[in-house]
Amino acid sequence: MLEQSLIADLVTDLPAAVRLQRLVSTLRSHFNCGAVGLLKLEHEILKPVALHGLVREAHGRRFLVGKHPRLAAILASRNPVRFDPSSELPDPYDGLLADQPGKALPVHDCMGTSLFIEGRCWGVLTLDALDGNSFNQETVIELQRYSLYVEAAVRLTELEQANRALRTTHQANEPVFTANDQQYELIGQSKPLQQVLQELAIVANSDLPVLLLGETGVGKELFARQLHRSSNRAKKPLIYLNCAALPESLAESELFGHTKGAFSGANSERAGRFEAADGGTLFLDEVGELPLAVQAKLLRVLQNGEIQRLGSDESRTVNVRLVAATNRDLKQQVKSGEFRADLYHRLSVYPLPIPPLRERRDDIPLLAGHFLELNSRRLGLRALRLEPQAELALLSYNWPGNVRELEHVISRAAIKALSHGASRNDIVTIASELLDIEASSALMGEHELIHKQVVAGVSLKQAVNQLQRQMIEQALVNSAGSWSQAARQLEIDASNLHKLAQRLGMK
Repeated sequence: MLEQSLIADLVTDLPAAVRLQRLVSTLRSHFNCGAVGLLKLEHEILKPVALHGLVREAHGRRFLVGKHPRLAAILASRNPVRFDPSSELPDPYDGLLADQPGKALPVHDCMGTSLFIEGRCWGVLTLDALDGNSFNQETVIELQRYSLYVEAAVRLTELEQANRALRTTHQANEPVFTANDQQYELIGQSKPLQQVLQELAIVANSDLPVLLLGETGVGKELFARQLHRSSNRAKKPLIYLNCAALPESLAESELFGHTKGAFSGANSERAGRFEAADGGTLFLDEVGELPLAVQAKLLRVLQNGEIQRLGSDESRTVNVRLVAATNRDLKQQVKSGEFRADLYHRLSVYPLPIPPLRERRDDIPLLAGHFLELNSRRLGLRALRLEPQAELALLSYNWPGNVRELEHVISRAAIKALSHGASRNDIVTIASELLDIEASSALMGEHELIHKQVVAGVSLKQAVNQLQRQMIEQALVNSAGSWSQAARQLEIDASNLHKLAQRLGMK
């Protein structure tokens, strides 16, 4: 029975992610539907926590409740809601069900329920199907009964996470996360990213200066914001300053402030960024661009916590945690005399390298899904998705511009799709040719693809998994979505194909 399976997962010692993933998988099997999603509500945005039956990019999507009427209706009701198959309301998963490779099919049957933990709305559980006769009044009643087990699993998971956070930080405080921080969320599940986030969480409360190192476009500002949110200073300001955009004549004034008449145009007294960040964090982006004269004064602040406004003899004490970032080789700049050695050693008490996108390829589909949802919202589209070959092209590209380049590629492709005649009321599919990625870096033969991935630092397992996904997706396209025909085409037993697709996250 389903109850026995759900109870067994509750009493078994399982990692939180595994427990919730097994839960949605069990529900999908019981209700015999296309997909099940467990989404957490965070400041009017629903964030996927566990999904089954959806393409990989769906994990990176963030659903703004106000833009998705079905999700809004589910949240507004304490009872399960079923949408009639004839409903014209777009479904958030239109075109994203994994059982429709190469096709952009709308969801035809949908039901869901809101989830409450200790009296507060935690999120929603959704069930979707391509068959319009999948759900009825009986299944709605079943969903209401089983939602109690889902709420229990979510509550257990939250308790475990809170206990783990206490053991790690010895504090009961959780990172402060506001609605404004949604745009700065770090999205990804890859091992390199999780390792950096774990290291960042540990150093957050140490108050040590942190130097973020990484290529242009890896998102160093996002990591700085995550560090601040996880620190004891989270309720105090985080002040951002791009040193590369500072004219040398204004750098000192921006950092330390100035008095009235300190220079031409100084018509009033003004506090600098250090004073604005007092008690909080000051993030100096592109710190390698600071003039040498300003570097000397910055060193003084780090040594004794004192600043002087330009034009004043009065010292002011500030309590600021400094986080700096650069894409330059500061060691080389020290050797060439462009950067002070003493300041470098002060800033790099804790250097933290940020991995480039090519080293976290497992995150590419999630990031692509996130940017697809953003562009769907901006452009007023019903749904925006990638065709399988387009996802393969993204996975194969080397991304010299990292996450920022991926965002631009997706945004440009979405606009191109509209300019080529796609309707905003349709499920708009982005084909690989719309991505505008160099053919030499993207769509390659199977052997060339694996060779390039090995050279780029991708593990053998990742390369093999990607090749297997590609071959299964193409076989499904060739066989009109029939798994049994695809198995014959691939010369593999049908049951083994289903197991392989499950392992690869395709089912």
